[in-house]
Amino acid sequence: MKALQIAASGMGAQQMRVDTIANNLANMSTTGYNARRADFADLHYQQHTRAGTISAADGSMLPTGVQIGLGVRPAAVTMQLAQGASAMTGGELDIAIEGRGFLEVTLPDGAPAYTRDGALQRSGDGLIVTADGFEVSPGLVIPTEARSISINAEGEVWAYFRDRIQPERLGQLTLASFTNEKGLEAIGSNLFRETEASGPAFVGDPGADGLGTLRQGYLEESSVDAVREVTELIKAQRGYELNARIITAADQMLAATTQVR
Repeated sequence: MKALQIAASGMGAQQMRVDTIANNLANMSTTGYNARRADFADLHYQQHTRAGTISAADGSMLPTGVQIGLGVRPAAVTMQLAQGASAMTGGELDIAIEGRGFLEVTLPDGAPAYTRDGALQRSGDGLIVTADGFEVSPGLVIPTEARSISINAEGEVWAYFRDRIQPERLGQLTLASFTNEKGLEAIGSNLFRETEASGPAFVGDPGADGLGTLRQGYLEESSVDAVREVTELIKAQRGYELNARIITAADQMLAATTQVR
């Protein structure tokens, strides 16, 4: 009985949907997090009678056929790109990206990674790094004697000193964009890695070539909509229950068949 396998695939799909929703809700407070959505596709069909089959000697054809579906399969878990709200923190190294783009960081193995988490820190050497200690490109160093730091919307980093009137320009923060941002591979710790699906990174100054701008003293909040996620959770739960009922009904039909004498 195909209903058992079909309903089992439906239960597996709804379980994956619940797992995705759970991950979204768990990251409601994660800086720069974009909600994910589980997408599904139907499996192949068994053709019992094809549409267009000649059904009579006069050449009459069947307008529709008989196709039996075999269930559902996961198609993708896609990132829903949306701008999160900017929350004021007052931190001089906290920056929110308003618009398109990612900060580029360097992993311990030298490979590049990308993030929208602008909660930056200063290492013991004065290097601007992420909360995990990864260097933020292009590797700007804040002098020890600097009393404050200013980062403008275009990414220019300025240092102010007690014994000087004019600030010193330390460098320029850049942003990276991709042709297909949904094709980036999430590797945890708010980091993404470039893939063939995302295309190569295009690096430029904030505010130029369609890139977003930076806002110092703010952090981008998660874009997860709690009400929507709870609604989707209820729908997934009901879908799981309905597929479980199909398995129960199929089991009862099989039991009735085995009791025929």
